[in-house]
Amino acid sequence: MAKVTGIGGVFLRARNPERMAEWYRRHLGVPMSESGAITFHWVEAETTTFALFANDTEYFGEPGQRAMINLRVDDLAELLAQLRDRGVEVLPQTEDSEFGHFGWCVDPEGNRIELWQPPPGM
Repeated sequence: MAKVTGIGGVFLRARNPERMAEWYRRHLGVPMSESGAITFHWVEAETTTFALFANDTEYFGEPGQRAMINLRVDDLAELLAQLRDRGVEVLPQTEDSEFGHFGWCVDPEGNRIELWQPPPGM
């Protein structure tokens, strides 16, 4: 039987794609192309998670947000400090668990973004 083998991409609607691409480049260091895309080439040790949440979850933020991006980061505390210094909306809570360190920010169009610093080996 044919089956899914991984996540091929994450796609967002944007009212202003050029502004959003610049925001992701400037604030999160995502090297978006001029057309507003990036293809990450994972190494064997990295993973991507696909998860379903109840329709009434508050985890994504605003009820109208139908999806949330989880971005892997190398230094969560430093990135959150940089984002705050640049005036980016950073949620005050963070979470530490066996799965790593988590924090959240909001992009210019109101999408909550989860920032994840995985534990070694994950």
